[in-house]
Amino acid sequence: MTEKSKKHVDSCRFCWMCRHICPIGNATGLERNTARARALGLSMVNRGTFGLSEVIDNVYECACCGACTKECVTGWDPVMFVKEARLDAAMDGVLPECINVLVDNCLETGNTYGLTEVDAALAEVMGRHAEKTDVVLFLGVDATYKVPEAAVNAIKVLEKAGVSFTVLENEPASGQQLEYLISAANETKEQMNTCAEALNGFAKVVVFDPQDAKVFKREYKEWGVELKAEVVTFTTYLAELLEKGELTAVNSGKAVVYQDPFQLSRDLAEIEEPRKVISAYAVCNEMLCFGKDTMWAGNLLMKEWMPDVIARVAVDRINNAKGVGADTIVTASVSEYASLKAVEQAEVKIISLEELVLGE
Repeated sequence: MTEKSKKHVDSCRFCWMCRHICPIGNATGLERNTARARALGLSMVNRGTFGLSEVIDNVYECACCGACTKECVTGWDPVMFVKEARLDAAMDGVLPECINVLVDNCLETGNTYGLTEVDAALAEVMGRHAEKTDVVLFLGVDATYKVPEAAVNAIKVLEKAGVSFTVLENEPASGQQLEYLISAANETKEQMNTCAEALNGFAKVVVFDPQDAKVFKREYKEWGVELKAEVVTFTTYLAELLEKGELTAVNSGKAVVYQDPFQLSRDLAEIEEPRKVISAYAVCNEMLCFGKDTMWAGNLLMKEWMPDVIARVAVDRINNAKGVGADTIVTASVSEYASLKAVEQAEVKIISLEELVLGE
């Protein structure tokens, strides 16, 4: 582990400052699911007490949502050393077997789920936008293979605005899933470079999934991956279309709360744009913990190895909405939408941003 990460590990191992903000820790109630406990384990690895294989399962119980990093007033970064530990585990061949399977799937098929067939309804609407234009809508693997209705609705929203855009039939993986699983490995960078090459023929890339937007706008730049096209998030693009009058809205007067994806609010500092879109169609109120303080609501990737915990994370976020008297949550994240929708409950309605725009 680098000296920088060792310094962060040693500084975090006796501190509980962020224990209240960890979505996994809140869901499990276990001390092991705190940045402090994870740092303590890794500090013992650094000191030779035992090998990384002894704690690597715990390293993969972190969502890397950055709530702990944001909360730390002394500037330590647990996400940094978690990602470095994952890279070390990949290089040393001590990844948990379930993670190895997901990495192999991603390398073979471009997604951790090992899926290759696109839903028929999605394929039909994608076919309407096969022709090359200046703008490409990047759907991402979760929307393409796990939540195709979200991808269909994203396309319909841009059609509603009269936008001329392209959807790639064989969209390359952005590298975001490998970045989460094994961080800055050569395989991750190769996948990112391949994706950048496919997108560099366009003037603008509209990124539907915040997970992809984060790696395009942050990791690509940090790792020297050259993406020449202008990258804009789906939420920002919709706000621009509304401002230009290309997308029209009728406000229903319905009160909703917005679930900030941490990739947008914390990583990319995009807070106002989605609220401008929501406020055009409804009354936008706030969740408990919003903006940069947002609480993660789960995802599809971690559901692959800890489904019960991810379900509890989503339940906690729905309870946060109930706590402020909300009966409708609007999401701008495909994965969080799927996580929240999977909860069997009738008190709080879960709708996506694109569903709000389409009036569905």
